[in-house]
Amino acid sequence: MKILSPEVTKLLDKLYNLRGSDSVVFKEMESAHKEAEETRIRTTEQKSALQEKIAGLERDSKELNEQGKKLADVLSGIDKNTFAIVIERLNIDFDPEELANELNDKLPSTIERVNEDIKSSQDELVKVEEEMNSAITTIEEIGIRKDTAIANQEKLNEYFELALSGNINITRDSITNLLEQFNFDEEETREAAKLLMFPEDALYEYDNKLKNMEKKSISEVMQEAKKQEEPKFEEEIIEVPEEIVEISKNVETILDFANESKVNSEPEVVEKSFDREDLIDLLNEIGLDYLDYTTKDLDEILANFNEKVIRRNVSMFKNNDLNLDIFVDNISLIYDRELEAKVDRLLRIGKSALDIYLNPNILTKYDYKGLDKAIILLQNSGLDPKKVPLMAY
Repeated sequence: MKILSPEVTKLLDKLYNLRGSDSVVFKEMESAHKEAEETRIRTTEQKSALQEKIAGLERDSKELNEQGKKLADVLSGIDKNTFAIVIERLNIDFDPEELANELNDKLPSTIERVNEDIKSSQDELVKVEEEMNSAITTIEEIGIRKDTAIANQEKLNEYFELALSGNINITRDSITNLLEQFNFDEEETREAAKLLMFPEDALYEYDNKLKNMEKKSISEVMQEAKKQEEPKFEEEIIEVPEEIVEISKNVETILDFANESKVNSEPEVVEKSFDREDLIDLLNEIGLDYLDYTTKDLDEILANFNEKVIRRNVSMFKNNDLNLDIFVDNISLIYDRELEAKVDRLLRIGKSALDIYLNPNILTKYDYKGLDKAIILLQNSGLDPKKVPLMAY
């Protein structure tokens, strides 16, 4: 009986793996298919979200143009003196000419930013579609490759059955051409072809070994063989005295209690003093470009500094789709402790983020009580605060 050499065993391990359901070829295709399918699902969702976003932005761009023109026409036709008594008695800061100038100044840049967002989203959509189409192509290719792999496996099993029965009558070229489909190198192909064309005791012995363990997969057999080659170490069981175990438990309990007490007794963290460099780092971290702010602006923030308030205000703007550019011309809003409450009050009466963006002075003109009073005054006068332009508050 010929003894199986490590080289022959390794080659037969590879060949028999290719014959089974746990073939590395199928495993790799399964993994690639799973990854491509996950990419297809993710990019399909991203595509839908981007298409919806683009449609919304295009609507905004159109409405900004249309509503801007209408508002400009309305303002140009308003004579402030016509409403002098109402404006005076209600203490309304309303100047149609000034508002028209502000509209003409801000509207074009706002529309331009929306159009830039549309272009950016369209570019991103192209990339997502390319990734999605690539994933779909990969899934289709894997389907074709799997059909080919199944056919190649069936042919390989046929060759092995013929070799093991002693009836092999396949040409060398047929065998080598088949093995090349499994990415065998030249030496592996030559040795595998020799095993099949001139089966010897080594092949029969390996096959019998597998048949004796037929309830196990080929991968399990190879794993067991690997374990048999590994050195075995006996574990030394050390008995720990019961007293030591109890002491250990008591120490852990004391440490847990001490840590809990430490947490509960720690003093409130005092906010560290900030200098201009620290402030610049903070602004960059939360998404504000410090280059948009003058030295005077930075000094003003430092003079009224509260990191928690600043982070909260910027985060609130982002969460409500309010453009951070508002802070550039209204520096006091960065550290305004009532900013969140004022924005929330305006949103609750139906004002949109765009309304607030176009009229940021409403946030600096009033504190929260003043804003609430102005809204209530409009309501008591029979007016709907949602329909009254913020510039008229």
